[in-house]
Amino acid sequence: MLHSSLTLLFILLFSLTTADPHDAEILRQFRKGLDNPELLPWPDSGDDPCGWKYIFCDNKNRVNQIQAKGLNLSGPLPQNLNQLTNLFNVGLQNNRLNGPLPSFRGLSNLKYLYLDNNDFDSIPSDFFDGLQSLEVLALDNNKLNASSGGWHLPQTLQGSTQLTNLSCMGCNLAGPLPEFLGTMNSLSFLKLSNNNLTGEIPPSLNGSALQVLWLNNQQGELLTGRIDVVASMVSLMSLWLHGNAFTGTIPDNIGDLSSLRDLNVNGNNLVGLVPQGLGDLKLDKLDLNNNHFMGPIPNFKAAQVSYTNNDFCVNKSGVPCAFEVMALLGFLGGLNYPENLVDSWSGNDPCGGQWLGIKCNVDGKVNMINLPNMNLSGSLSPSVANLGSLVEIRLGGNDISGAVPGNWSSLSSLTLLDLSGNNISPPLPLFKTGLKPIVTGNPLLNGGAENPSSGSKSPSSGSGNVDPASGQSNSSSSDSRETKKSKRKGLVSIVAPIAGVAAAAFLLIPLYAYCFKRTKGGFQAPTSLVIHPRDPSDSDSVVKIAVANNTNGSISNLTGSGSGSRNSSGIGESHVIDAGNLRISVQVLRNVTKNFAPENELGRGGFGVVYKGELDDGTKIAVKRMEAGVISSKALDEFQAEIAVLSKVRHRHLVSLLGYSIEGNERILVYEYMPQGALSKHLFHWKSLELEPLSWKRRLNIALDVARGMEYLHTLAHQSFIHRDLKPSNILLADDFRAKVSDFGLVKLAPEGEKSVVTRLAGTFGYLAPEYAVTGKITTKADVFSFGVVLMELLTGLMALDEDRPEESQYLAAWFWHIKSDKKKLMAAIDKALDVKEETFESISIIAELAGHCTAREPSQRPEMGHAVNVLAPLVEKWKPFDDDTEEYSGIDYSLPLNQMVKGWQEAEGKDMSYMDLEDSKSSIPARPTGFADSFTSADGR
Repeated sequence: MLHSSLTLLFILLFSLTTADPHDAEILRQFRKGLDNPELLPWPDSGDDPCGWKYIFCDNKNRVNQIQAKGLNLSGPLPQNLNQLTNLFNVGLQNNRLNGPLPSFRGLSNLKYLYLDNNDFDSIPSDFFDGLQSLEVLALDNNKLNASSGGWHLPQTLQGSTQLTNLSCMGCNLAGPLPEFLGTMNSLSFLKLSNNNLTGEIPPSLNGSALQVLWLNNQQGELLTGRIDVVASMVSLMSLWLHGNAFTGTIPDNIGDLSSLRDLNVNGNNLVGLVPQGLGDLKLDKLDLNNNHFMGPIPNFKAAQVSYTNNDFCVNKSGVPCAFEVMALLGFLGGLNYPENLVDSWSGNDPCGGQWLGIKCNVDGKVNMINLPNMNLSGSLSPSVANLGSLVEIRLGGNDISGAVPGNWSSLSSLTLLDLSGNNISPPLPLFKTGLKPIVTGNPLLNGGAENPSSGSKSPSSGSGNVDPASGQSNSSSSDSRETKKSKRKGLVSIVAPIAGVAAAAFLLIPLYAYCFKRTKGGFQAPTSLVIHPRDPSDSDSVVKIAVANNTNGSISNLTGSGSGSRNSSGIGESHVIDAGNLRISVQVLRNVTKNFAPENELGRGGFGVVYKGELDDGTKIAVKRMEAGVISSKALDEFQAEIAVLSKVRHRHLVSLLGYSIEGNERILVYEYMPQGALSKHLFHWKSLELEPLSWKRRLNIALDVARGMEYLHTLAHQSFIHRDLKPSNILLADDFRAKVSDFGLVKLAPEGEKSVVTRLAGTFGYLAPEYAVTGKITTKADVFSFGVVLMELLTGLMALDEDRPEESQYLAAWFWHIKSDKKKLMAAIDKALDVKEETFESISIIAELAGHCTAREPSQRPEMGHAVNVLAPLVEKWKPFDDDTEEYSGIDYSLPLNQMVKGWQEAEGKDMSYMDLEDSKSSIPARPTGFADSFTSADGR
């Protein structure tokens, strides 16, 4: 009996002190499969891994932790890793592990799983099955299932009811956010930045207990829709939504998020007024840049706040807007902030700007709202009653619903109210002046007839429809009006399926709407309705183009092919083509330029001619046609590069690409037309062209516009780009002399951080940064250098490089560097066309100093473009000096080396060449990887 007891005791003790040999075998498989197994100093034999480095065991001598982060391990994980059934903590982050992830199915004790910052390429469908104890999961920066277009969070993740931290930034998630995330009550940290997520924030997240929500910088179609649901997440501390396509307004109740400390909505399509509740939040950081916020800027209580590139009425916090502006913005809000109005309704004076559809009297008071047939929807706002000077309101042919606000009856000067062809509800207010609104074509008002209580139409209004081009009344019959309305709705019905798909991701904007019209000689000027995404960064976006013929109501495609088919709207023959990335028929462009007539020529460049085109409605476009004789592989690369870049970025200070054409030998780009042409002709050739010289105020505005456009290109766009050829001839001016950067054929994707990319030289002499000219290495700081040279040209009126000048001043950047800090020499260098006063000279000195910083020899000594914006903006807005406390860079030699290099290159290539293209544009730079910190909680998804 004693012997038996001792035997049992020995067996028990042995079982308590000996590890499971199967655990050791799995770990040896792991080590054996690595490319660098020597980094895991584990023995080749032995069944007890509990003493191995990086391995920890529980009190049963079973392996329960693997802690091997940041060892540079390379190779796959064993597919039977989940047979280490006691695992509760796996830390393999920050290695180079690759291949498919094994399934972790059935590891019911697993609480912490860190696999982030590796190179795993796929994830099994049962990865999450049975992970009921999981609390923290990090999969950041693994391009999972890239070959199959990404992956989705599976429904089985719901079984991880204790999950608090889920981080999958840059892990190739695709598709919509799953609704079940809103049912995971333990979830506090959700970080899904830098993926391919689409659709809207799920309504199921309403009231969620999330503390951190990062959805920023999605690729492709981006996240869309409104952000109202976030205002219900009262536990939020950090909310990152930047780099998407969210629309609508910031919810009024966002002030309820009293725990919020960090909010970033930069680079979306958000509109409307910024709620005062947001201004009252004591945030550490608030970023509202690059949206369409309007109205006044609140007095923010945030410690750090930025709100550039919006449409605020006054660019100063706490300053109210003019009452007429607020009344019109209320009207705009009722109509859900239509994009075409948002884009034009900026500033603090509706009568002093280009407010689409707003007319004013001689006293500078708004007396007409003229917006017929504009596809407006939503409801009518009571705020319109504050515009007491209104005489006419023309809103016929839209899709406005709801009742007419009762307080509109107080508009004592109103003589015409045209609401025909909408969906207005009764009752209509009784106007004291006896005004009888025009309400035909509103089905809810007596079956679409005029409301009897309103009387007959005003004689001055005709049928109630207004020509959108002329703003004049149309006197056709009611039947004719209804036919036109039917045709309009038919066009909408054709485009609606497209818009229905795209509207979830983008605000759609009509580029053109004009009709076929025969001229005396039989020439047809085609008209098209082109709809494309506001943010065309989605490479898969499809553009649909329909062309209407107003003689018979038929719809033709832009190529002229196809017989079309009749649709249910009664429009007649119709056909809608896939224009894929704004592709347009050459014939259309021949027609609008009168077959590229010489009298329509705007200018010539290295690869072709730019023509002016004019549509039937008077809208002008710029058509850049590549000459057949210069269609080399390099030229084609630039052509394709320009399309690629401008389909990814859209900014008010970057020239918009409206379309392109590739047919046979034709390579054509279509841009918005900039009436004042290039900055170069106003700086260097104004006398010969008999132009007015640019004032200092205009030059400052131009510099700020360019800086904002370049800042966006470098740091605020969906991707970061280097322009490589910034110069006055690539800066175009609108009628109001607002500037836009153009010519994106040499653009490169910007490298990450301080790293540079080596590329063959391309650009224009005089603007090339020294490090780029000498080594071929380029960063965004090369553009900063070019911008500094442009500032010098704005100050002096001298070209960047001119061999006709004395040798010491031939190269402007080198010469200006030596005179910029000497008041007497600087005064002598200022453009003689400027009337320099003491106050003006103070701002000139600041710009001279900024130009010097931007052209510093070392790239690291040059500021970012954001700094240039910060220096220029106060000068433009306040017209007073700005104290620039940036350190002065000294000891930089700008004398002969670059001049000699320039002379050598010019002699080699021909002295008449001011532009060289040595670029092989087929070389590309991969998209920048996003670096993340080692720990889960500090990972940065910005």
